[in-house]
Amino acid sequence: MTISVFDLFSVGIGPSSSHTVGPMRAAVRFVAHLDETDLLPDVAGVRVDLYGSLAATGAGHGTMPAILLGLEGYRPDEIETDMMERRLAEVRAARRIRLGGVVDVPLAEDEMALHPRTFLDFHPNAMALTAVGRDDRVLHTQTYYSIGGGFVVTCDDTQAQSEPPATEFSFGSGRELLDLTSHFGITISDVMLAHECASRREHQVREQLLHIRDVMVACQKRGIARVGYLPGSLHVRRRAKDWYERLCAEDPDRDPALAEDWVNLVALAVNEENASGGRIVTAPTNGAAGIIPAVLHYAVHYTEAGKTDPDETAVRFLLAAGAIGSLYKEQASISGAEVGCQGEVGSAASMAAAGLAEILGGTPEQVENAAEIAMEHSLGLTCDPIGGLVQIPCIERNAISAGKAINAARMAMRGDGTHRVSLDQVIETMRSTGADMSSKYKETSTGGLAVNVSV
Repeated sequence: MTISVFDLFSVGIGPSSSHTVGPMRAAVRFVAHLDETDLLPDVAGVRVDLYGSLAATGAGHGTMPAILLGLEGYRPDEIETDMMERRLAEVRAARRIRLGGVVDVPLAEDEMALHPRTFLDFHPNAMALTAVGRDDRVLHTQTYYSIGGGFVVTCDDTQAQSEPPATEFSFGSGRELLDLTSHFGITISDVMLAHECASRREHQVREQLLHIRDVMVACQKRGIARVGYLPGSLHVRRRAKDWYERLCAEDPDRDPALAEDWVNLVALAVNEENASGGRIVTAPTNGAAGIIPAVLHYAVHYTEAGKTDPDETAVRFLLAAGAIGSLYKEQASISGAEVGCQGEVGSAASMAAAGLAEILGGTPEQVENAAEIAMEHSLGLTCDPIGGLVQIPCIERNAISAGKAINAARMAMRGDGTHRVSLDQVIETMRSTGADMSSKYKETSTGGLAVNVSV
């Protein structure tokens, strides 16, 4: 099945799509069920149980406050940063929430039960929400799985789900995607646009993609404007503003020789904003949110197509990147808790490489080659955030991987599209590598840098 580009690129809050956005969406969904079944007025308390990776690194990933806000009815794509911070301060002081915005019940972050060594079968990111009545009777309980990129499912969802109606532009593999481009004589971005137009008008697709672009740019600007230290025990100093001021002084005319410095800046600014819990575009996850904006910045400012028509460049870039992201989401995983950082940063680098190759005028085969190169050299990448915070190595890793994506696109453009390893093969390799990877390297902060660097 082909995943919509608007599911891969969604507006949310930092610092993690799987540990912040997903749990908030799950909480919103839980309250909506209580409301729809007329149980909401009878609720006297809520019990929260977090399992596996959500329990292990939830404190550093903003999981608990996200659940509190979600239970109040706030949605990650709508809540503004200022409102979020203000309401959280009130909830923490009172140790109570307004369930669904109407029912006052006691709940605090330190009252949530953590089970870091218990991994439920379906996915390592699991959470159970239970509504209790005044007589301690269980009114409703549900287990949710945050499967990466902000996607949330229950076991009922997986059992009841059916394939969406296929269109003539649907694809489930890289080979099928290339076959479509060959059959219709169109580009990869054209295929993705046609797929989106099965459910939306073309002008709506373009408008929504440009909105996604605008949110990415706004996030970058906020990251550049802010100074001080990121939240948490690592005391990581923000660097984006200082870098920006120095670059403006050194490179007022945008010398292509300094393009990589600007790419690094954008990735840094976006991920610093993400680490502080700011408004972000999941691309395809929050932990990897700086790569696609950084490479898109390069496409707009340092290519002929970008200088000629920046809006069309952004639309085509995001469509091509989304087509590749759909393959990772469907064939493997974009969850660091499931396959390590190769599924987050690796997938984002692969998507960004494809988007840039498309803008550089690459054939579908060259675009597919660019995506393959970027992932082939991200295989085995672990997720070992120090202190459970999406800061080290995550922020710099986004900048490094943005550079990798640009290099992969340029390498692919030097070839003719023929290559020994296919994108489908490298996606399968990523999936199987993630399955073999020890859990201590999959967003649990129990291995790698997380245990070798003292906090």
